[in-house]
Amino acid sequence: MYIANKDTWYMERIIWLIAGSFALAGTLLAEIHSTYWLILTGLVGVNLLIFAFTGFCIMANILYKLGARPRIQ
Repeated sequence: MYIANKDTWYMERIIWLIAGSFALAGTLLAEIHSTYWLILTGLVGVNLLIFAFTGFCIMANILYKLGARPRIQ
Protein backbone atom coordinates (compact mmCIF):
# COMPACT_ATOMS: atom_id res chain seq x y z
CA MET A 1 0.00 0.00 0.00
CA TYR A 2 1.27 3.47 -0.92
CA ILE A 3 1.21 6.14 1.77
CA ALA A 4 2.39 9.63 0.85
CA ASN A 5 5.10 11.38 2.84
CA LYS A 6 3.43 13.61 5.44
CA ASP A 7 6.55 15.29 6.80
CA THR A 8 6.38 18.36 4.56
CA TRP A 9 3.86 20.19 2.40
CA TYR A 10 5.46 19.67 -1.02
CA MET A 11 3.87 20.97 -4.23
CA GLU A 12 2.08 17.78 -5.29
CA ARG A 13 0.45 17.39 -1.89
CA ILE A 14 -0.72 21.01 -1.95
CA ILE A 15 -2.20 20.52 -5.44
CA TRP A 16 -4.19 17.49 -4.28
CA LEU A 17 -5.44 19.50 -1.28
CA ILE A 18 -6.55 22.41 -3.47
CA ALA A 19 -8.17 20.17 -6.11
CA GLY A 20 -10.07 18.22 -3.48
CA SER A 21 -11.18 21.39 -1.72
CA PHE A 22 -12.43 22.99 -4.94
CA ALA A 23 -14.25 19.82 -6.03
CA LEU A 24 -15.91 19.46 -2.64
CA ALA A 25 -16.79 23.17 -2.47
CA GLY A 26 -18.31 23.08 -5.96
CA THR A 27 -20.39 20.03 -5.09
CA LEU A 28 -21.61 21.50 -1.80
CA LEU A 29 -22.43 24.86 -3.39
CA ALA A 30 -24.34 23.08 -6.15
CA GLU A 31 -26.44 21.32 -3.52
CA ILE A 32 -27.01 24.44 -1.42
CA HIS A 33 -27.15 27.30 -3.93
CA SER A 34 -27.22 26.51 -7.65
CA THR A 35 -26.39 23.58 -9.91
CA TYR A 36 -24.20 25.94 -11.95
CA TRP A 37 -21.53 25.40 -9.28
CA LEU A 38 -20.98 21.95 -10.79
CA ILE A 39 -19.05 23.78 -13.51
CA LEU A 40 -16.32 24.39 -10.90
CA THR A 41 -16.17 20.67 -10.13
CA GLY A 42 -15.99 19.93 -13.86
CA LEU A 43 -13.15 22.42 -14.35
CA VAL A 44 -11.17 20.74 -11.58
CA GLY A 45 -11.61 17.40 -13.33
CA VAL A 46 -10.59 18.85 -16.70
CA ASN A 47 -7.46 20.39 -15.15
CA LEU A 48 -6.51 17.03 -13.60
CA LEU A 49 -6.95 15.32 -16.98
CA ILE A 50 -4.89 17.99 -18.76
CA PHE A 51 -2.10 17.47 -16.23
CA ALA A 52 -2.25 13.67 -16.60
CA PHE A 53 -1.93 13.83 -20.40
CA THR A 54 0.37 16.84 -20.89
CA GLY A 55 2.20 17.40 -17.60
CA PHE A 56 1.07 21.06 -17.57
CA CYS A 57 -0.69 22.34 -14.46
CA ILE A 58 -1.70 25.96 -13.95
CA MET A 59 -1.88 25.55 -10.17
CA ALA A 60 1.62 24.06 -10.08
CA ASN A 61 2.98 27.11 -11.88
CA ILE A 62 1.21 29.44 -9.45
CA LEU A 63 2.45 27.50 -6.41
CA TYR A 64 6.01 27.37 -7.78
CA LYS A 65 6.04 31.15 -8.13
CA LEU A 66 4.75 31.40 -4.55
CA GLY A 67 7.67 29.30 -3.31
CA ALA A 68 6.34 25.72 -3.15
CA ARG A 69 8.79 23.15 -4.41
CA PRO A 70 8.13 19.66 -5.83
CA ARG A 71 8.98 16.61 -3.79
CA ILE A 72 11.43 15.33 -6.41
CA GLN A 73 13.50 17.92 -8.23
